[in-house]
Amino acid sequence: MTMIHTLGFPRIGAQRELKHAVETYWRGESSTDSLQQTAITLRNQHWQWQREAGLDYVTVGDFAFYDQVLNHIALFGCAPKRFGFGSTVNLDQYFQLARGNTDQFALEMTKWFDTNYHYLVPEFHANTTFELDASWLLDELTQAQSGGHRAKPVLIGPLTFLWLGKAKGHGDHANHQHADCCDHVLQADAFDKLQLLDRLLPAYVNLLETLAAQGVDLVQIDEPALVLDLPPAWLDAYDAVYNTLAAVGPKLLLSTYFGSVANHADRLRRLPVAGLHLDLVRAPTQLAAFTESWPVDKILSIGVIDGRNIWRTDLDRCLEILAPLRRQLGDRLWLAPSCSLLHVPVDLAQEAKLDTELKSWLAFAKQKLNELSVLKRALDLGRTAVHQELQASRAALDARDTSPRIHNPAVAARMEAITSHDDRRQSTYEARHPLQRDRLKLPLLPTTTIGSFPQTDGIRRARAAFKRGDLNDTAYHDAMQAEIRHAVARQEALGLDVLVHGEAERNDMVEYFGEQLAGFAFTQLGWVQSYGSRCVKPPIIFGDVSRPQPMTVEWTRYAQSLTTRPMKGMLTGPVTILQWSFVRDDQPRSQTATQIALAIRDEVVDLETAGIAVIQIDEPAFREGLPLKRTDWPAYLDWAARAFRLSASGVRDNTQIHTHMCYSEFNDILPAIAALDADVITIETSRSDMELLDGFGEFAYPNEIGPGVYDIHSPRIPKVEEMTRLLRKAAAVIPAERLWVNPDCGLKTRGWPEVEAALSNMVSATTMLREELSVTA
Repeated sequence: MTMIHTLGFPRIGAQRELKHAVETYWRGESSTDSLQQTAITLRNQHWQWQREAGLDYVTVGDFAFYDQVLNHIALFGCAPKRFGFGSTVNLDQYFQLARGNTDQFALEMTKWFDTNYHYLVPEFHANTTFELDASWLLDELTQAQSGGHRAKPVLIGPLTFLWLGKAKGHGDHANHQHADCCDHVLQADAFDKLQLLDRLLPAYVNLLETLAAQGVDLVQIDEPALVLDLPPAWLDAYDAVYNTLAAVGPKLLLSTYFGSVANHADRLRRLPVAGLHLDLVRAPTQLAAFTESWPVDKILSIGVIDGRNIWRTDLDRCLEILAPLRRQLGDRLWLAPSCSLLHVPVDLAQEAKLDTELKSWLAFAKQKLNELSVLKRALDLGRTAVHQELQASRAALDARDTSPRIHNPAVAARMEAITSHDDRRQSTYEARHPLQRDRLKLPLLPTTTIGSFPQTDGIRRARAAFKRGDLNDTAYHDAMQAEIRHAVARQEALGLDVLVHGEAERNDMVEYFGEQLAGFAFTQLGWVQSYGSRCVKPPIIFGDVSRPQPMTVEWTRYAQSLTTRPMKGMLTGPVTILQWSFVRDDQPRSQTATQIALAIRDEVVDLETAGIAVIQIDEPAFREGLPLKRTDWPAYLDWAARAFRLSASGVRDNTQIHTHMCYSEFNDILPAIAALDADVITIETSRSDMELLDGFGEFAYPNEIGPGVYDIHSPRIPKVEEMTRLLRKAAAVIPAERLWVNPDCGLKTRGWPEVEAALSNMVSATTMLREELSVTA
């Protein structure tokens, strides 16, 4: 009998129940018991769906109130000592690690491999210790077992857990305040993290023994770091680690995903684990390296259902791959999605307004479980047992292939007409800079924000009423103009130099544009978790992309009419729109990115024509799209940088182009960042204490840069002295005449009181540094 399972399931709930429960708890409007009850209810529902779909195990341990890596920090008692928590972390302390507190900044956040999910980065010191506290995992396991489920706990493997963390120095100074301790605590790569393995491994052994004592027979242990270019010492460590762990008790299913591990096939065959999971969606060719001479006592779990996209699976094609494997492996063949279903929405059945044809092309998490069930029954009982399901799959795939909605001849003609000059500005940055300086007349260290201001309850109510039809066009237009006036007035009162209109009319930085572009479709409840309680509803790119009409010009022109200071036009870049959407899989991603770039280019030109002198094209997902193997980097960086330049290069030299990037490591791709040729780049640096800026200085980044001086994802308001210290660190790396001052990211998730307090401190810090630099000069 073929076994089916899932590596993980979305934790947020079909109606984002977890988001609402967590945020209510943060506001002090609900109790710990209430929050825990929501979690219990969600887990029961998700396990029931897995059981109804015929899965042989339900997955336990994939639930998190904020992040699965943060769960492991709590699990192994390695919260940074600067928080003063000790080895056991309660729920409030757990959230402080994620969001910061009065004295301490939050853990750094970055992308989970090449996805749009953000994880919290463990901080490792040479004296870091590990102490198991498995209470939360055992509670979830007991809950599943009490419900009659056969439970498969999932853990992040010890080597991936260490790899994902950052080395932060030789000690951990728990008693220092943020502004004083960072120079000591946040020295990256001060020691080899692998040195901690001997301390961490006993905690894993203890955990596996504990799980075995509670009746667990199989543990899924995820080692996605194996798809990366790991150093030899890290690869060699896998042998010792899994020889130790496999001897403890429960059988181990070693899971890899997001890429190929074919180059490790011999090593993985030898490891004394019960089985191996392979991602055949991202790396289909790796299968051949494992099927030959696969050990007769090992399971091979095949990820054939796409865990990262929403297109319906070609079941016939899957069966062509799986049928010979079933004959070879028999009951040792297991089926699963390619990776955790965390990255897709929960349930397509909720989408009452999605048009019938498009809906028939899709599958969300719950539907992907059913696709697994169809494949299992086809292999075990024969295809006639699932004749109707296979017929429905074929009909949907054929309809999509032949639909006239997919291809636009005008878009194809424009793509063909692109020349080698279209992705280049008229002049170099050195020539553009004095023209922009003369036009904008900005002071030293210009202050600005990244784009959005608080999305208040009033804004959300107005937008919801407009969508329902309860508010007509004129009333909605007037309401949004009032919000713009409010945002502009507050910025002028704060003394900011380059203003933004606040984006009151926008729901999401990708969704807003996708709603106005051809080739996109939208769901009502297709939410996925981005980080913590932050959920996004990615657009679906199903066909050729074009811009029927201007998208932002009216709002931006109105905002500029309210002030004599420069007003930024705010756009989302082509790579980010691509990365943060569910993308069509019938043409190369580079081609789709180019189509989006042409649409954004039209908007940039129209903004310039409307008198906007500063235009920001955000690309926070540029690094996220980087392939996991370095050998694949050049091709991606070439087409991604070209797409950005194509979107930005239709303007005159005296129009200043900004871009923004956040929550990624950039130091290894700085030549490509420079190749974007943006006049100004703003980046997130506060959580890393300006560490991310070091590479820009060493590389001698040629254009202007605005390193974020405070973390907008935390409710804490940084002091003037704290931001002044960060600015001094920035000025030591980047010449002051090319330095901007700004927050880490947009401010839509914050409230006005904390925004005004933080920005006021930011302006004060800038004033202090301007005076210092003037005295020095």
